[in-house]
Amino acid sequence: QVHLAESGGGMVRAGGSLRLSCAASGSTFSAYAVGWFRQAPGEEREFVAAVNWAGSGSSPNYADSVNGRFTISRDNAKNTVYLQMNRLKPEDTAVYYCAAKWLRVGVRPQDYNYWGQGTRVTVSS
Repeated sequence: QVHLAESGGGMVRAGGSLRLSCAASGSTFSAYAVGWFRQAPGEEREFVAAVNWAGSGSSPNYADSVNGRFTISRDNAKNTVYLQMNRLKPEDTAVYYCAAKWLRVGVRPQDYNYWGQGTRVTVSS
């Protein structure tokens, strides 16, 4: 069982930066892949980025829309995954969710078993 809690959302102007955090409970967190998804009003939840379990050695995955602007990382000692968001755009406005699944990343919401409550990001033009 994994419990997730996001933080770090807020309002920022276009071109600015935010860092989201996803704090997890559970002693086996390092064995879980963690993904970030977002959902804008009236839209479906979409994949943003994901990182494999701690020992995989593989590179993170990113959606094309955020590649080069967002960076996902994990600190297993703190049971936390971060999403550093730079050069934000108004179209990045959404509620951002972190999610966890065993071992390897997925890019679909249905791939993930555990979800946080979400944190809202608003980017003004």
